[in-house]
Amino acid sequence: MKLINNPDKSQWAEILKRPVMNTENLFDTVREIIDRVRAEGDRAVLEMEAKFDKVELTSLAVTEAELKEAETLVDEKLKEAIRLAKQNIETFHAAQRFEGKKVETMPGVTCWQKAVAIEKVGLYIPGGTAPLFSTVLMLAVPAKIAGCREIVLCTPPDREGRVHPAILFAAQVAGVNRIFKAGGVQAIASMAYGTESVPKVYKIFGPGNQYVTAAKQLVSLRDVAIDMPAGPSEVEVLADETADPIFVAADLLSQAEHGVDSQAMLITTSEALQQAVKAEVERQLELLPRKEIAEKSLANSKLIVVKDMEEALELTNEYAPEHLIVETADYMQVAERVVNAGSVFLGSLSPESAGDYASGTNHTLPTNGYAKAYSGVSLDSFIRKITFQEIRPEGMKNIGPAIEEMAANEHLDAHKNAVTVRLGKLKIEN
Repeated sequence: MKLINNPDKSQWAEILKRPVMNTENLFDTVREIIDRVRAEGDRAVLEMEAKFDKVELTSLAVTEAELKEAETLVDEKLKEAIRLAKQNIETFHAAQRFEGKKVETMPGVTCWQKAVAIEKVGLYIPGGTAPLFSTVLMLAVPAKIAGCREIVLCTPPDREGRVHPAILFAAQVAGVNRIFKAGGVQAIASMAYGTESVPKVYKIFGPGNQYVTAAKQLVSLRDVAIDMPAGPSEVEVLADETADPIFVAADLLSQAEHGVDSQAMLITTSEALQQAVKAEVERQLELLPRKEIAEKSLANSKLIVVKDMEEALELTNEYAPEHLIVETADYMQVAERVVNAGSVFLGSLSPESAGDYASGTNHTLPTNGYAKAYSGVSLDSFIRKITFQEIRPEGMKNIGPAIEEMAANEHLDAHKNAVTVRLGKLKIEN
């Protein structure tokens, strides 16, 4: 990890650079796959599965028999953990239910909003180096609470054509309707346009590699909505001299093992902590099964010392981390001043792993600085808010003249007339 001490503000932009993920140069390749799936449906998806996932499938759908078998293959302790996580995620997201209030903006004019679920949503769950059954819970549980009518899940199978049993178990627990064996670009295209097997959805959620990210970007240009822009995962620890270097190092490494392009940052007011964390990262790294991945990720990572907490917060808000862990003596006061972050973990006993799995908050979060403008996935991600209004005679008399005046000055006479004819009728009736 790079050690940086008291950087000048002119250096901040360079220091805070993320690993580059340039999806634009993949667009031609990705578009070709999307077009084939759009034109040929299941046949193209099956061919792409053979080509990219090295598996010969006869059909895409996961069967009832496979779902039942998965339940027998998952260890009871893991089942209990998944159920506990599901319960906490459900509790937290259910508390986000929208309650629309009717507002009388003036006598006779009433406006309100109604929350309506997105009817069909698609969830993409990567296979890759780890089975992300936790992401199944993070996406399917709020979708179910929102009332989405159809929850479709795509995930790549292994070379024997099987989906990891923990993914299938989590999908059943969370309420997924249909599961398909498809990975990568072909999975995104299937959900965006529909095939003989995979239904077309209205919004696609879930993480993935750079090809999946490029595919989501392309299909979202006009055909389907997506959850948010995404890049490699990241964590920042904001710490003072009271932080435990063992905890800080563990938090940095928990992010680094995600992937070679992940980034872990320490911003601290203590040079002694910086040095202790460096030594502790090196010690703990040797014990990790995913050492090789974490080691490459650490090349993108930095341990930064700044002069005071004021500067530490300014640098943090400029970085806008996906995950922010605040390990300071006065962490609640520090947290009040955080304005750009995806999810914040407070105090020495709140590791990022808690949010990744079981505390209840969502782990699908904005990366690559998008926390300055985007929220993480929440119940709102699965609903739309429709506005309603009712104008009664008193209301039309009250606002009608103002509407006529505004429409006339925008030279939209038909707009004006839509009000004028109503006011005329009300005048006759009275």
